[in-house]
Amino acid sequence: MAKTDSIYIGGSGKDETLLLKLANRHGLITGATGTGKTVSLQILAEGFSSAGVPVFCADIKGDLSGIAKAGVEKDFLEKRARDIGFSDKYSYDAFPTVFWDLYGEQGHPVRTTISEVGPLLLARLLELNDTQEGVLNILFELADDEGLLLLDLKDLRAMLAHVSDRAQELSRLYGNVSKTSIGAIQRRLLVLERQGGDNLFGEPALDIRDFMRTTQDGRGMINVLAADKLMNSPKLYAVFLLWLLSELFEELPEVGDPEKPKLVFFFDEAHLLFNDAPKALVEKVEQVVRLIRSKGVGVYFVTQNPMDVPETILAQLGNRVQHALRAFTPRDQKAVRAAAQTFRPNPDLDTERVITELGVGEALVSTLEGKGIPSIVQRTLVRPPSSRLGPVTEAERRELIQASPIFGVYDRTRDRHSACEMLAERAERELRKEERQREEEERHAEQYGEPRRTRSGFQLPDFGRDDRPRRESRKTTTKRRQSRDTVLEAGMKSAARSLGSSLGRALVRGLLGSLKRGF
Repeated sequence: MAKTDSIYIGGSGKDETLLLKLANRHGLITGATGTGKTVSLQILAEGFSSAGVPVFCADIKGDLSGIAKAGVEKDFLEKRARDIGFSDKYSYDAFPTVFWDLYGEQGHPVRTTISEVGPLLLARLLELNDTQEGVLNILFELADDEGLLLLDLKDLRAMLAHVSDRAQELSRLYGNVSKTSIGAIQRRLLVLERQGGDNLFGEPALDIRDFMRTTQDGRGMINVLAADKLMNSPKLYAVFLLWLLSELFEELPEVGDPEKPKLVFFFDEAHLLFNDAPKALVEKVEQVVRLIRSKGVGVYFVTQNPMDVPETILAQLGNRVQHALRAFTPRDQKAVRAAAQTFRPNPDLDTERVITELGVGEALVSTLEGKGIPSIVQRTLVRPPSSRLGPVTEAERRELIQASPIFGVYDRTRDRHSACEMLAERAERELRKEERQREEEERHAEQYGEPRRTRSGFQLPDFGRDDRPRRESRKTTTKRRQSRDTVLEAGMKSAARSLGSSLGRALVRGLLGSLKRGF
């Protein structure tokens, strides 16, 4: 299906191809609903797989799962192949596919940890304001400083409670920690859990290398994420795919411009990533898209309207497949005009008019040529896919999952010792320490009658009724006895000194005379 150096897209009077060595310069597939975007994605995924390039794509409606099964001969497919001069090369084939699902229902579970997602994406997922995001950043910083692993949502809940308990102390060390903000984050976590977000966080976490497998015959594995249920939580979908893109950027080594990509990443329903996205997040996406090319990864955004993608990112998407757009409203007309202006003009083609006239399976195609220059836009009939049009059955899906090279690797969760358990153990140690201290104070009070410390302050020993004499401590009694002894000794010494005086001698003589008379 693919030449040694390119992927065949369709015919415009000549072959329209995508050069593999420029496929990591990213791309865009756009068009209104029902105009053929999914088929364009499917034939590109087939071409990359045949060229030995692994692929990741999301299956929004379930139709893309049919790529795992060979197509069935149909008249309109055969006619399209003849119309573009492709019939002698056209055949039906199945492609190696691995199914994934955040909920673990239609594919292998795919998980990551709270730490790997980080505060920026997590704040986006929870729709936090700037103040709440600041508290979340403090929480992550504290977890790093104290060696607390954040793996799943229960770890995050435990850390939020811990930060709340230490709010005053942490405010002095890290900045203001508002308990109101902590409460808001906790409420958002409850909403996320109801949406199934707890399925995303945990272990075993995804090893990104499992997305980059090839088969023994050299074909690239096509990783299909079941996203029909996930689309009910659009922010969860967008954050997961953005995390995956960031993970690829961080984990893969620099390779420059390889002869073919190491992985191609299709981001379907791309507008969900940018809707109401804060500036910091858009800048993060722009940075990743700009730099991930040198890691050998091609990123292809799939959306209805090119205006869904910010201009700074749109400018980096060199390979374009534009299906029909409808111009029923002023906004639609503006979108058509903007889409037409992104192509290299064709003097024989009124691009703006043609965009509104394209039929199903037709597209305006412009790809990068030799030196990275966009080709002149051409009206193109997209080739028919070799794999099945439409979804696999449930029985076929189960069979493919069980035959997968990673079957059993991610299917069972693992609950490692992390922040939740660590904080519980810390609280238990503190409680035991307080109990031992209280027991020691009680023993001391029983022995010496001194006040003992309690959680509410000091408590006096119970002496019964208020009118009972108050028992004094040995220490106080001894002091008073010593005081009395000191006064007596001073009196005796004073009397002794008076004996040496004349008055003292007279008193003695008078006393002795009285005694003699008595005898």
